[in-house]
Amino acid sequence: MTVTTELQPARRAVLRGRIGELALDVSLRQTVVVPTFNERDNIPTLLRRLAAALPADETEIVFVDDSTDDTPEVIRAEAANCPVPVTVHHRTDPVGGLGGAVVEGMRLARGAWIVVMDADLQHPPEIVPQLVAAGVRDGADLVVGSRKTGGGTDDGLENGYRRLVSGGSTVTTKVVFRNALLRVSDPMSGLFAVRASSLDVGELRPLGYKILLELIIRNRPGRIVEIPYAFQPRHAGESKSTLREGLRFLKHLSLLRFGAQRGRMIGFGLIGLSGLIPNQLALWLMVSVLGMHYAPAAVLANMLAVTWNFALIDSLLYRNHRHRRTLTSRFLRFFGLGNADLVVRVPLLALLVDGVGAGVLTANLITLVISFAIRFLILDRVIYLVRPRRVAI
Repeated sequence: MTVTTELQPARRAVLRGRIGELALDVSLRQTVVVPTFNERDNIPTLLRRLAAALPADETEIVFVDDSTDDTPEVIRAEAANCPVPVTVHHRTDPVGGLGGAVVEGMRLARGAWIVVMDADLQHPPEIVPQLVAAGVRDGADLVVGSRKTGGGTDDGLENGYRRLVSGGSTVTTKVVFRNALLRVSDPMSGLFAVRASSLDVGELRPLGYKILLELIIRNRPGRIVEIPYAFQPRHAGESKSTLREGLRFLKHLSLLRFGAQRGRMIGFGLIGLSGLIPNQLALWLMVSVLGMHYAPAAVLANMLAVTWNFALIDSLLYRNHRHRRTLTSRFLRFFGLGNADLVVRVPLLALLVDGVGAGVLTANLITLVISFAIRFLILDRVIYLVRPRRVAI
């Protein structure tokens, strides 16, 4: 038994080039990477079943832990009786969420194959040797545990809502990445094995929990095969699938499909579109119900919409860039930018209403659309200081 929190340099060979800084130990057939977040009650059974399924002298298990409970202590205690070497790496800053934890585990892995699975036992540990064997037999770079191919099931999903979300996200992803996913029936799977020598960890920039999609799109593995499996009920604990994770998943899809800036522009547009609702509703109430003149009403409605947009943009779209400025600084700059265009919009609104005879709500909508592109460019390049990534030559 081995419990460690760092690599042992004497036992590894570092291969550079396509796999970057990935460390491989030629004596290890596989590394099992398990990201954990408050999974203490699942650890004993998980380690027991993995140890029963895998040869101890060819395997290591790497836990990358983002827990707020005593999960890492439980892992270390259980590892004392586990014949398979166990590494525990606790992250105080969980960058990238579950996907980021998986990438960190890949960096620590020393096996020729890296198997990724969840800790909640919905991925049966007994399938791990089948994944690796299939990859070796078929000369594959990636082996996906699939719930969607012959013999696979997703009966372990807790309810109809989870099945709807899972099915909907799978369909959406396959439509968005139709060509890249022709060989993959279950791109949302969290269970897969990847040949370490085919992996370019430096290219992976995960956001949330769908790391397989990230790997396929950015690394473009050669041969992909699938192994069916039955998705099991959760052994203990609570599901990590939340509305917040769902929003991060949609953002991730946008980044993968359109690139960083175009993805942000789409997100900015969608949030701006949602801001039309409070803007137009407030304008209608003030003009039609309270009898205010449309000009001051448009100013007040714009302030309300700008506050709405800031709350969504700051928490969702530019979450990873907020450290560059304080909340007060970001809000004041955003609020100033969002209302600066009133200098142009109000005269334009007056021209459309009084000069052209357009309705107040229609004219207001036209002026909002015109200001969209200018707002985004200033937001992207000034407030959040997003710069193109430099590639080292």
